[in-house]
Amino acid sequence: MDQEQINLRDGNHISPWQQEAIPSSGQQLPDTHTVFDVVIIGAGITGLTTAVLLQQQGKKCIVLDGHGVGYGTTGGTSAHLNTFFDTTYPEVESGFGEEQAKLFAEVGKEAISTVQDLSNQYGIQCDLESRDGILYSETEKETKQLLEILEASRRAGVDAVETRDNEIPVEMQFAVVFRDQAQFHPLKYCKGLARTFIELGGVLLDNAFVENTRVEEGIQIAEVGEHQIMGKDLVCATHMPPGITVFNFECAAYRSYVLGIKLKNGDYPEALVYDMQEPYHYFRTHIIEGQPYLLLGGEDHKTGHEDPEAAFKALEEYARKYYYVESVDYKWSSQYYIPADGLPFIGLMPGADNTYVATGYNGNGMMLGTIAGKMISDAILGRANQYEKLFSPSRIKPITGFTEFVKENADVAYHFVADRFAAEDLESFKDLPLDSGSVVDYKGKQLAVYKDDQGLITALNPTCTHAGCVVNFNAEEKSWDCPCHGGRFDVNGKVISGPPRKNLEHIQGINN
Repeated sequence: MDQEQINLRDGNHISPWQQEAIPSSGQQLPDTHTVFDVVIIGAGITGLTTAVLLQQQGKKCIVLDGHGVGYGTTGGTSAHLNTFFDTTYPEVESGFGEEQAKLFAEVGKEAISTVQDLSNQYGIQCDLESRDGILYSETEKETKQLLEILEASRRAGVDAVETRDNEIPVEMQFAVVFRDQAQFHPLKYCKGLARTFIELGGVLLDNAFVENTRVEEGIQIAEVGEHQIMGKDLVCATHMPPGITVFNFECAAYRSYVLGIKLKNGDYPEALVYDMQEPYHYFRTHIIEGQPYLLLGGEDHKTGHEDPEAAFKALEEYARKYYYVESVDYKWSSQYYIPADGLPFIGLMPGADNTYVATGYNGNGMMLGTIAGKMISDAILGRANQYEKLFSPSRIKPITGFTEFVKENADVAYHFVADRFAAEDLESFKDLPLDSGSVVDYKGKQLAVYKDDQGLITALNPTCTHAGCVVNFNAEEKSWDCPCHGGRFDVNGKVISGPPRKNLEHIQGINN
């Protein structure tokens, strides 16, 4: 891995993890007649974990990524490793039962253990450190909820006890400490997995965007430009499977925002800390090139629905309210998907043979992506896995998920119709500021228009190529984001992430 460095990610802002340069694999497309055992789409934590575990067992695997290692959500995570999740144990008990909550608790323990084992086995230096996790309340209502979480966590077998200190300068009523949590550097870890995969004989291709997949005579075929990559099994490790699938109606796309803050007084927390607001804030410390940073995240909202600039502003105001801020050196956002019933979908794609998916991780992608790698590799190897039924993509959702399911899909249906009437009526593109974008009316047509810092106009068809919704401009990440299913495109209309397979259509002949 010694070619041109790839350390970009799917946003305009730089995360601290991008200081870790990840070279191109330098590998070439295989012979057109090569049939791999497994074709894996996506070089984030899910795809690379799956690839290493399969290659270990003698499977011949190829990993394809449209950009490079860790380009997507893995490169934008805040990298918490937990034995508790965004879907709480009381919620799992209510929707699935107490025994399933105990099983869910095992996921957290096994994920942390797997990251530790792979790091030790292959000498991956990824700043992996054990930490306590602290969840605290600020109101009577939150305290009542937190007590329920504490009791349910103990029933599930999680090591959780009351504590009197939340380790941050925010007043609290009650707090719970979860032992044996962890944190790490996600791109150092993925870089190590990629190196290991190649050393084990795997093939990793970056800048290999999969435009389509199909099955012919039992062989999976992934189309990359004019090339056809063939395999017996196909793994979609792309956060959201490409194309229109049932998961578009079972998962909702959200964005979360993170600041990397240098403090004046060195008051950095040792623990991983979380409040119980909605959306919640999360805190931890990481040392980047010798400098400690407070990583503060929150202000989550549905992709394409709120103002990202306002989210960053609110997060910084919150930080300055409680901390002596010297500087905000990093700010970035990342995408995740919330499943309707609270649990991820990992396993065989419904109605498809030999095609595996992993989505709906909520805000716990590093944990669930790791477990997905173990589950999918076990399935391909013919091994039983204790989480197979719990996370089955074909499961019938409990009634607890039904209300959220209806709400998310009503929202999607609204955007299919309403977005076509929501464009600003600008008299000319001269009204559009430099380095900004907007969906505008132009001679009776809607256009997604971006004006760069030199005044050059790029005009696109604003209709998302996935399912026909109209995109919105994300001024922070300089992207066009779809409010329906989370598809994202750069200012030139190229697919960045999400389920779309085709770029936005360019509109020619537009002048400012």
